[in-house]
Formats: sequence, C-alpha cells, structure tokens
Amino acid sequence: MRTLFYCTTALFFRVVMKIYNRVTVIGLDKALAASPPVIIAANHCSNLDPIVIGAFFPRRLRYLAKSELFNFVPLGLAIRALGAVPAKREDLQGAAGALKFLVERLQSGEDVLLFPEGQRSHDGRLKPLEGGVGLLAAKTGAPVIPAYIHGTFEAMPRGSRAYRPAKVVLSFGQPIYPGSPGTEGSSSKELRRSVIDSLERSLKELEERFF
Repeated sequence: MRTLFYCTTALFFRVVMKIYNRVTVIGLDKALAASPPVIIAANHCSNLDPIVIGAFFPRRLRYLAKSELFNFVPLGLAIRALGAVPAKREDLQGAAGALKFLVERLQSGEDVLLFPEGQRSHDGRLKPLEGGVGLLAAKTGAPVIPAYIHGTFEAMPRGSRAYRPAKVVLSFGQPIYPGSPGTEGSSSKELRRSVIDSLERSLKELEERFF
C-alpha cells in the first residue's frame, strides 16, 4: 500500500541519494515488465542496499531486517516506511521463519526484497547464493528480478558508520520465471536449482560491468 509516509520517505531518499551518491538506475523497465508480486533478489554489500532499492523501485517492497537496525530511531522509522519488518538475528538465520513471512507477503500480493547471499559482502564482490530464493519462487510462482547494486560498498562498507559520497548504480536484469508453483519432488528441486543458477548468471553478468 502506498501510504503518505512511504511516499514521503522514498522521495526524501531519492532526492538525497541522487545528489549525494549520484544514483543511476539501469533496466528498471525490465523489472516492471513482470506482473506483480515479484521477488527482487539483490547482491548485498552495505546497510544502504535496502534503502537504495526501496527508494528507487516504484513499488513498496517488504523484507526482513535485523532488529538492531531499528534501535536508532530515525533509521528504524525510515526503513520501516520503506517496507522493513524487524526480526531477531536468530529468526533471520532460521530459514523456515523467514520463508514463511516472505511467502505470506507474496500471497497477499506484495512485492518482496531478498538478499540471497545471506549476509553482506566483505569485499564488495558477489558471493555464492543460498537456496532460499529458489524455494520461495518455487512455492509461489513469483518471478525473480535480479538486482545488482554497485557503489554502496564504497559509500558504507560492512563495519563502517561513515556515509561517503560514492557514486551508486542500481541495475536490474531480465525477470526469471520459475514455472508452476507448488511442484513437489525432484521436479521441485530442479526448478529451485534452475532459478538459483539463472539468478547467479544474471547477477554475475551485471557485476562484470563494474569489474
């Protein structure tokens, strides 16, 4: 739902990041070509990543964020407005609970944001993907939209609280369509593996533009 608070917060961050980080968005038309709800699957280098995607993707995205981020009230209010839901670290590490939340959001017609590497990169490069995004796509049939963020690692790397004016580029790849939801057995495993492999290829292709 596009609340006034969400619209105001997204606009604020778009303006600030356009000026401070010179944010450029590439391939948004590809992401919007898929019928919602969709799964935005992005690389993860910085705490800025969900703010960048939440501000520059034109629909509100739902995602789980570690509860410590909400301890700083201004940040907590901002990411909550952009779709974040607080979760304890142990809940984020428990795949079943996180999967249940995301499935429910998709089934209610909401777009979701997922970082399939599982944690932030230590060097800004793409890491091997975990299998949750494949399972989520297989269960719901929602298309997966690859998203690659470059520059947030330089702007605010893992372990840093300094926010630097590095240029940020947000690139979207072609949607990945998983096929029929709810498939059981070996065909379900093949479907999940196919989604992961396709997503990994797409993210690597997007990454190669910068390295």
